[in-house]
Amino acid sequence: MNLKTEYLGLRLRTPLVPSASPLSESLDDIKRMEDAGASAIVFHSLFEEHITFERHQLHYHFAHGPEMSVQSVGPESYLDEIVAAKDATSIPIIASLNGSTLGGWTDYAKRIEEAGADALELNIYWIPTDPELTGAEVELRYKQIVSQVKATIGIPIAVKLSPFFSNIANMAKALAEAGAKGLVLFNRFYQPDIDLESLDVTPSIPLSTPMAMRLPLRWIAILRDRIEVDLAATSGVHRATDVVKLLLAGADVTMLCSVLLRDGIDHLSVIEREMEEWMEKHEYESVAQLKGSMSQKKCADPTAFERAQYIRGVSTSWRTPNLL
Repeated sequence: MNLKTEYLGLRLRTPLVPSASPLSESLDDIKRMEDAGASAIVFHSLFEEHITFERHQLHYHFAHGPEMSVQSVGPESYLDEIVAAKDATSIPIIASLNGSTLGGWTDYAKRIEEAGADALELNIYWIPTDPELTGAEVELRYKQIVSQVKATIGIPIAVKLSPFFSNIANMAKALAEAGAKGLVLFNRFYQPDIDLESLDVTPSIPLSTPMAMRLPLRWIAILRDRIEVDLAATSGVHRATDVVKLLLAGADVTMLCSVLLRDGIDHLSVIEREMEEWMEKHEYESVAQLKGSMSQKKCADPTAFERAQYIRGVSTSWRTPNLL
């Protein structure tokens, strides 16, 4: 059984890639993920805020004299962690930068490349709230950030983006033209909650469920063979059958997070084994044979991924119960 795939120019043993999460903050867990079957690992994110804070702290240090101590707040140790992970493993390490503005945080892309990262995932996490800001201006910022980073580094770039664009297909094309080698579909935004006792707005980032896989599945199927870019599926990948469906739609890799946090790192090997069992049962010899065979361009009914199926789905899935 040949489970090999290619993503961002990296030849991977399987399409199973742990996504950015707290699991990659520990070198022991990184090695455990490799042992459990991870074909590559997306490092935990370095946030724009960490870099900005470090620069403010350094400025304060130099302004107030050498007696002031400077504590590590993230960026330097992040680079050290990449070096350590590369030394301790034999699988690709994909760094992750999380930010939303044009500016100095993207300069760290070069330092990440120099630390040995095999690729870089740009997690452009931005929730526009200005009513005067147009959709075109929002899209332009994404393209500028990608172009700026692409001009700085030689390693491949993937962009992790949200589904909140007026035309995702056009945005995917624009990001590919700006220099993105891959797209990660989709980002899961933080959703605030309200504590009714304290009347505080509280953070809430629940683990995903398999149902969340439907959104990336649709858009990966639509984009496959239409845009010159690699496609990674993330959010809702919990089971071997989820992996298979996303590969059929056209994903090059499937990224896992919630299931590993819930069921443990060793569950990677369970998903790989069950994936092989499904492929053997259905007489598939390789991931390449699966990949994209049910994309919109190759599907017997291309409208299955569009509006036409909404009416059919509503009319057949739910009916008013007969109370007589």
